[in-house]
Amino acid sequence: MVVVGGEIGRRLWRYAWPSATGRRNRAYLRDRLIALPLLAVVAAGAFGWAYADVREDSAHLRERLAPALVGLANAKASLFIAHGEAVANLHEAGAVDLVGLSQRYRTRVARATQSLNEVTRSGALTVAEEQELRVVSALVVDYTGRIGRAQGHARDPVLRDAELSYARSMLCSTPVAAADRQDRHPPCRPTTGSGATSIVDRVAGLERELRGRLADRAAWGPGVLTAAAVAGAALVLLAAGLWRTVVFLRRRFRIRLSIPLALAALPLLAVPFLTADAVLAQHAQTRTLPLADALATRTSPRTETIAEERPFDGPDPTAVEVLGSRIDDTLSDGRLAFLDGAAPFVLPVGLAGAALVGGALHAYRREYLVVARPGAVT
Repeated sequence: MVVVGGEIGRRLWRYAWPSATGRRNRAYLRDRLIALPLLAVVAAGAFGWAYADVREDSAHLRERLAPALVGLANAKASLFIAHGEAVANLHEAGAVDLVGLSQRYRTRVARATQSLNEVTRSGALTVAEEQELRVVSALVVDYTGRIGRAQGHARDPVLRDAELSYARSMLCSTPVAAADRQDRHPPCRPTTGSGATSIVDRVAGLERELRGRLADRAAWGPGVLTAAAVAGAALVLLAAGLWRTVVFLRRRFRIRLSIPLALAALPLLAVPFLTADAVLAQHAQTRTLPLADALATRTSPRTETIAEERPFDGPDPTAVEVLGSRIDDTLSDGRLAFLDGAAPFVLPVGLAGAALVGGALHAYRREYLVVARPGAVT
């Protein structure tokens, strides 16, 4: 077994790195004819797959996962702002009788519904998650119905508070602590398990799923690392092999420059730029992780209310709009924009280069065999 493995390794090394010293021209060209196109195909396939995977992850985060997380955070904050407005309005029975619930309440409920619809259309959710989001949307409709009932009992404190309490329980399964009862937006810690039935519990569950997928895509996967290692080795051998073949043709065939081989080597000049682009994209994805966590855990209805009431103040770093903009800017800046759309062409260009190298070496070898005289060194 060791002997067989050693012989296979020797043959592979001979094809990948043959020596021109003491070798016949025909044998050397045959080895190059096998090795260089094969290296080009392996390098293009591995590098193209790894690069396309990184670029696809970056696009998925920017176009799907990030907007979905922003939409969920917006919906959660809007519902709590709407609830605070409803409680404040309904404790002023006369005002409710005259003008109804405030414009902010109606606007925030509409914004929450719109945000949930945008999350559904984002394409970031699985089938099960889409069903869960439909349940959330149905609960929002039921919640607004409870607020409507509370409005109908605005002059009856007992019935009004009962309806408001039930509406609050639909939003958050955690009861309001005594110390937080005077707070317009009391804290709501989401629960998990069988008791996670409120709107916030379900939205928090969706956020956890999305953040988990974001973390998976932001990490260097084993497949990408393996493909990158294979591509790196193949590219080094391919570049060195092309250079040695050009030198061989100059010395043995008096060909100053092989145009086909030079054209086949041109795509290698793009490899550093594509590699830098992939590294930048991966680094940008990693930088979005704390921002995504902040969207789910640090945003609050109080912050959103202040941002709405004081638009000319400095932006709060924990506001939903600010965090969403930072994620989008991070992912947009974490790439070389002029390389957008280049990923699908890596493999075809590599295959074209392999065909060009193979055709050129086959032509040189065939020409050599035709012009070689009997008795000449071959």
